[in-house]
Amino acid sequence: MSEMRVVGVRVELPANQPILLLREAEGDRYLPIWIGSVEATAIALEQQGVKPARPLTHDLLKDVLGALDRRLEQVRIIDLQEGTFYAELVFDGDIRVSARPSDSVALALRVGVPIHAEEGVLSEAGLVIPDEQEDEVEKFREFLDSVSPEDFRGADT
Repeated sequence: MSEMRVVGVRVELPANQPILLLREAEGDRYLPIWIGSVEATAIALEQQGVKPARPLTHDLLKDVLGALDRRLEQVRIIDLQEGTFYAELVFDGDIRVSARPSDSVALALRVGVPIHAEEGVLSEAGLVIPDEQEDEVEKFREFLDSVSPEDFRGADT
């Protein structure tokens, strides 16, 4: 199992499909996951430090956890079947709840817990970007710095 860092989200053209990009904390593999526009907006807002006037669903879940005195300990991306990624939320007391990776990552960012990916998932879907493509990753990071949450609204999912 590898700890992952959120590189960010971007919109894949021409389909206007948002992609969440994760990278191994101690490795060279990237994990692209196609996600919905609502989750992309939630992730982008949190990464940019934007606090909406009213809590989004992921903010609400964070508040509910606090009110119930429960603690999210980590997020795990555990499987990939027929192009669909599966994740689980791991709470204190080793309570596990199945969840979509996009929702899991949005919550993990808000709570500040680690994100992990199973080796089997990384072996199947992870990408190693050669050094000559590192400038493409840098362009992607520049794109992430310039994108706003409004860019994700209205995409078909």
